[in-house]
Amino acid sequence: MRSKETEEINEEEQTLDNSKKSKIKKIIIIFLIFMTLSFIYVRFIATSGFIVKEYGVYSEKLPENFNGFKIAHLSDIHFGTVGKKKLDKIVEEVNKMKPDIIVFTGDLYDEYTNLTDEMKQNIIDSLTKLESKLGNYAVSGNHDYSHEGYKELIEACNFTYLENESKFIYYNGSDPIEIVGYASLMENKADYSAELSQYYKIGLIHEGDAFDNLLDKDFNLVLAGHSHGGQVRLPFIGAFILPPYGKKYYNEYYNVNNIPLYISYGLGETKYKVRAFNKPSFNFYRLYTK
Repeated sequence: MRSKETEEINEEEQTLDNSKKSKIKKIIIIFLIFMTLSFIYVRFIATSGFIVKEYGVYSEKLPENFNGFKIAHLSDIHFGTVGKKKLDKIVEEVNKMKPDIIVFTGDLYDEYTNLTDEMKQNIIDSLTKLESKLGNYAVSGNHDYSHEGYKELIEACNFTYLENESKFIYYNGSDPIEIVGYASLMENKADYSAELSQYYKIGLIHEGDAFDNLLDKDFNLVLAGHSHGGQVRLPFIGAFILPPYGKKYYNEYYNVNNIPLYISYGLGETKYKVRAFNKPSFNFYRLYTK
């Protein structure tokens, strides 16, 4: 009897052991499937295509003749992670929106990319097709100092390069607005000492955290990039990994001292070509008087 009971106990233990092993195998398989699908999502799905984020910007200081003025805001292309085919589609979408001006807030290419002459020509071929009524304006990002000739390249793309300087824009009247561009703060190239006008002013910076340097300059609108919105964003948490000089201001919108700051989450990626809950995008603004 005892021998039979022992055998029955051993069989039960063996059955339980097999059941545990089966559950562990299922858990491992489910985990591997989850990790595989997550990789496919962050590497291929979330980085593909792009969206347009549209905003209405209202200000009593905007001259009446600029009411309805349209700005396309591109940033962080990181050519090398973005190819020519995608860049051509971005250009096509921008042109459909018929912007009055186009601004670019830095990181045209990626420091981890071996930028060849062919790639530079591809950039020129694509960006020279951008269409705006009153011109294109660009500043530098930190990655733009990783290869020589950024100024020459962006100017070959029909952009006016603003390095700690400003330009006046006239539109349907005699009262202009001033657009001011600052070089990369992260690369210690920014100089905020230029005297500015009393007209409606738009500031272009690369790093969002440079915004604090503009708070005493009576800007009416500031546009930035750099942070990619964290590039990887998690539900209920938000930005997951933030770069230097993009740790204070990195979300889409801030308002400090009645100065609105809009940050583009960018069109490309850097270092690791992944995104999560954060589609590549460019911003489009319509300016209105209140």
